[in-house]
Amino acid sequence: MRAVLDSAVAVRRSAMDLLARREHGRVELERKLRLRGASDELIGNALDRLEADGLLDESRYLYCYVGSRARAGYGPLRIREELAQRGLPREAIARALAEADVDWVAQLREVWRRRFAGQLPADAKAYAQQGRFLAYRGYPADMVGRLLRNKDQE
Repeated sequence: MRAVLDSAVAVRRSAMDLLARREHGRVELERKLRLRGASDELIGNALDRLEADGLLDESRYLYCYVGSRARAGYGPLRIREELAQRGLPREAIARALAEADVDWVAQLREVWRRRFAGQLPADAKAYAQQGRFLAYRGYPADMVGRLLRNKDQE
């Protein structure tokens, strides 16, 4: 049975439980607490206090998220969109992506090698298939085009 979040202590405890599992953005944490039955006033106060205590930090969340998704093989466009859907400001997302220690071209090449065994497309159908896959993963069309036209060699 789920605990009722009707006090500041209960809301803070629930928020800290969520933060103990992984980093969260403020909007995402608000949404999860609201789904658990907490009032907006209690949520706002609890999150303000967590931010003041340094337990809730959106910049830390951004860098953790970007690094995690990049290691999973996703590109900057998809990561940007996922973070925007989580309610983070576009400027902060752009800054986190720019400051991330990720070589997007090398990562694109590695994702392509794993998925397509390093085989350049032989025809238009294969080119489209590989291009769609890499675009879905969140890589810019110009990077994908250079790679698939073999203009992006090491």
